[in-house]
Amino acid sequence: MLPHLKGRPVSLVRGPRGISGQLFFQKHDDKLSIPGLRELDPALWPGQAALLEVPTAEALVSAAQMNVIEFHTWNSTIRNIDKPDRMVFDLDPGAGVAWTHVQEAALLTRALLTELGLSSWLKTSGGKGLHVVVPLAPRLSYDAVKDFSQAIVQHLAQTIPARFVAKSGPVNCVGRIFVDYLRNKHGATTAAFSARARPGLGVSMPVAREQLATLKSGAQWTISTAREHLSFQKTDPWAGYWTSGQTLTSAMKVLGFKARPAKR
Repeated sequence: MLPHLKGRPVSLVRGPRGISGQLFFQKHDDKLSIPGLRELDPALWPGQAALLEVPTAEALVSAAQMNVIEFHTWNSTIRNIDKPDRMVFDLDPGAGVAWTHVQEAALLTRALLTELGLSSWLKTSGGKGLHVVVPLAPRLSYDAVKDFSQAIVQHLAQTIPARFVAKSGPVNCVGRIFVDYLRNKHGATTAAFSARARPGLGVSMPVAREQLATLKSGAQWTISTAREHLSFQKTDPWAGYWTSGQTLTSAMKVLGFKARPAKR
């Protein structure tokens, strides 16, 4: 879990009375100190209170002891806070969508990314859907990455409207899958190899692409089964993720996308 947390701002979901009690989101210290968590330089997000990082295993254990259930990280590291090093597509099935269609959606999303020359990695969300993650060299702004991810989702929705929708909301998503590109805006976060605060305590689990066909749900593993699953893994299914270093320049040209002028 630490490689997904270290060096990134983190937001925490805490449940002092368990998942059936009141949950609260914590982005700042707010005098609710957790030993080992690091307060970051406030200059990283001007006008906001200092962000937090979980830098060590000790800090991770402390967070768990203080009723933290979910760990969500930014798409950028502290070193390049304004330039994302990943692009996330959250496949969120609407009412009436069969699990086989979620698996198909992951295949189609990754196929389009491959056509654009982008390698991507897969993980369960710990909830209803799947996440497709594209590692990036930190070159572009949040606005540019978010706008391009929106263009990719709009292309999917226009090409296969029976399966995909580019607009959120229960009415829009009935029988279709909303591919959430808003995970890519500044300050947005995604669960990082984390348990989820919902019945069953599903875990957001990185998986190899070959495992997609065998998945039964986005909550395939829970806190009761995740440890046993990991104990049998011989290799990291995301091994190539950490050294990808790809850019979006060629992909933007292939899709015919033109970025907005940078804000001054």
